[in-house]
Amino acid sequence: MKNSIPKPTNEKILSYRPGSSEKHSLKDKIEELNSEKINIPVIIDGKKIETGIMGKICCPHDHNKILGKFHQATEKEVEMAINSSLNAWKSWSVLNLNDRSKIFLKAADLLSGPWRDKINAATMLNMSKNVFQAEIDAACELIDFFRFNAWYAQELAENQPMYSPDGTQNSLEMRPLEGFVFAISPFNFTSIGGNLPTAPALMGNVAIWKPASSAVLPAYFIMQLLVEAGIPPGVVNFIPGQGKTIGPIVINNPNLAGVHFTGSTRVFQNMWETIGKNISQYKSYPRIVGETGGKDFCIAHDSVNIDALVTAMVRGAFEYQGQKCSAMSRAYIPKSIWSQVNKRFVNEVESIKVGSPEDFSNFMNAVIDKNAYDSIIEFIKFAKDSEDSQIITGGEYNDEKGYFIEPTTIITTNPKFKTMCEEIFGPVLTIFLYDSANWDETLELVNLTSDYALTGCVMGEDKNALKEAKDKLIHAAGNFYINDKPTGAVVGQQPFGGSRASGTNDKAGSMFNLVRWVSMRTVKQTFDPP
Repeated sequence: MKNSIPKPTNEKILSYRPGSSEKHSLKDKIEELNSEKINIPVIIDGKKIETGIMGKICCPHDHNKILGKFHQATEKEVEMAINSSLNAWKSWSVLNLNDRSKIFLKAADLLSGPWRDKINAATMLNMSKNVFQAEIDAACELIDFFRFNAWYAQELAENQPMYSPDGTQNSLEMRPLEGFVFAISPFNFTSIGGNLPTAPALMGNVAIWKPASSAVLPAYFIMQLLVEAGIPPGVVNFIPGQGKTIGPIVINNPNLAGVHFTGSTRVFQNMWETIGKNISQYKSYPRIVGETGGKDFCIAHDSVNIDALVTAMVRGAFEYQGQKCSAMSRAYIPKSIWSQVNKRFVNEVESIKVGSPEDFSNFMNAVIDKNAYDSIIEFIKFAKDSEDSQIITGGEYNDEKGYFIEPTTIITTNPKFKTMCEEIFGPVLTIFLYDSANWDETLELVNLTSDYALTGCVMGEDKNALKEAKDKLIHAAGNFYINDKPTGAVVGQQPFGGSRASGTNDKAGSMFNLVRWVSMRTVKQTFDPP
């Protein structure tokens, strides 16, 4: 069949400039959410269920401000969700792809219009994202996921056998998986939360969605958005709660058909290990798709444009408090240019405003919660006490009102220093200064320092050096950037994912992710049997 969906374009990013209508509208929605105390239920088979086991919805930048509460699923609700999903599968899995696509295209239109302010505001308040980071994530990227996935699904369906001899007809059918998909979403991207259950659902699967407990509010609004868009009851069941309660029941169910995960490496590896031990009890081999951590790098050549490098370092390391899995966490800078880089970089970092996202002039906000705060400041304390390091920006932190950490930059003389190797997931950048004559050795150092391989960038004007970096770092990053920061992948432009300890590299925002959620059937019809 020919793709009947209009070819999508990326959603336009709104500016929220002073005096703009979108800024005024968003400010009103923020005020509205601040004045409410929302009560979020578990949603199973389209029904709202209140378990009475409550979790708090907090503002990381003002942890005494409670936005509401959410009900946590117990073992009973998890079993209900599984049964609901399996029942919904019977009708959803045979629904025409065009009809499924229409639901998600409508969701995109709703998010582009009447739902934009609510989901952006929830992202800003519950996840402490500034207005620009919320807009590109909660609005634009999720809209793009809905629209581009529908296009890619139709493109995938058009892939048919090249040849049918006379008297025969060969075809491929994109069947959904048998069973349900377990979608586990992280705190740091609203768009990822929306994509993890809906990408499999678009392909005819049913999903059980467990959102991060620290970011339930925007996830709940996405669930409401999907209902308004027309998703049938049970296709996506929404079960916030504790992983230790939900995970074992879901993972041990014989109808588990797949896992769509973004989160910590340790959790993902534990899930994979459990699935491996249970492999003989499943009805089919579960598809395991995951994107985990990163220790993302920048290597600068001495031919680099200094201003471009400084901008990439500041934005790559400190946007959204370094809580992007793609955030620049380690940088390799030539000694020959360091004096120029140092002055400009420090000036830029010292100009960063840190505070509440409700003040649109703040570039950085709070880290997500107490556990994250404590983990990040341990790295800073370690650097302060080490003879191998020097802190040149930031290094201070305060959690009296919110979980605020200054944009911190560490210089180390040890290329295998702790903060050069271990994932921090916070506003901490570590820099190692290398001798320009050791370019090849430094490329090898970049390649071998970390177990992760998510994103990375090379910056310079020397074309031969750029090619050498691209070739020698071929397995060091699933998303590799030349003369740009290692963050900001856009659906339809840079399919996202990494390998090694960073995940299965199934490229969210592309056809290659969607193909994991189908089990193809080949059909040969013979018109004149022998």
